[in-house]
Amino acid sequence: MKNLFKIFILISLLLLACEDKLDLTDLNELSKGPINFSDTLYIQQSPVWKGFNKPQDMIVGREPFIYVADTENDRIVMMNVAGDVLGVRSVQHPVAIAQDYKLNLWVCAQFDTVINNLPLTFSALYKLDLVKVNHRIENSLPERILPQNPKDNPFAFTRPDRQYTGVCVFYDNSLLVSRVGPDNSNPVDRDNAIITLKFEKSVSGKDSLVLGKVPLLEPEGTGLMSANRISSLTSFNKRKRDIILTLAGNNSFKVQWLKYVQSPDFTGYQPEFDAFSNDLMQAGRFGRPEDVALDGANNIFVADAEKDSVFKFSSFGDELQSFGGSGIFNHPHAVAYHNKTVYVLDTGNDRIVRFILSTEVE
Repeated sequence: MKNLFKIFILISLLLLACEDKLDLTDLNELSKGPINFSDTLYIQQSPVWKGFNKPQDMIVGREPFIYVADTENDRIVMMNVAGDVLGVRSVQHPVAIAQDYKLNLWVCAQFDTVINNLPLTFSALYKLDLVKVNHRIENSLPERILPQNPKDNPFAFTRPDRQYTGVCVFYDNSLLVSRVGPDNSNPVDRDNAIITLKFEKSVSGKDSLVLGKVPLLEPEGTGLMSANRISSLTSFNKRKRDIILTLAGNNSFKVQWLKYVQSPDFTGYQPEFDAFSNDLMQAGRFGRPEDVALDGANNIFVADAEKDSVFKFSSFGDELQSFGGSGIFNHPHAVAYHNKTVYVLDTGNDRIVRFILSTEVE
């Protein structure tokens, strides 16, 4: 009778999970082990990876190694997929990471300087050439790309209140970097924007940086095509220039897939989905999304720091297996996917937690 009662309770919880995503702590208290009644269950892997201090981003690189922006420890941590630390590079207050197809790391971080006897802190974009140092990350020398040298841009060091918050890379190693700030009144140079970066060979044979901006984004927009305090940028591992961005500003649709269109009439970004067209595009669906990851089928994982949850959507925007709750996460800021495993950067708990679907357990 006890076993029948336990099964009844478990089935009831799973039925409720169709409307309210199940908090795994409730289920684990009853089960004391893996439950395979439904493929909506994620099973936590052991051990939990600790030793961080309010980390804000994480990626699984192309090698693959895992890179963590260990923000309050002022460092980038390089790990293997078993969780062993392979190396550490000191970088001031890193908040976002990406890796290009040459295996360079791109890091949004900070640096201190003194201008007219006034100490200032600037946000920055750094490049770390890992191939040059045989992937000994501790030997890499961060090269500052943004802000530019004042010799190249005399206005580069005039806005310490601007922050770089996200970076993503395309198949041709061009980049996008999200920028936020308080001044969005100037139509020519608003703070909330996405910066384009591409390196082209100059006549001398050296790489020359070409900067631009993604047009048609509303810097404080509350609807589609908004750059209202972008918190992350995610590109696709294919020969396409689509991006998914998350927004921390006042916006009804805080996760937006922007499709890159090239035609005789228009070249640029347009929304992939219309408002209210699917689960992903329901108004107010997210609290404070901080990161997006994609799997091989372009399913979309969203880490929502306010809702302490990871949401999963199909490439059509339909919600699939979402999970979390305050008993599982504390302000997760990043999510990654590799080899059937979901990695969650549980920022408030200073750790990385790994999960696999119960259907993936052999």
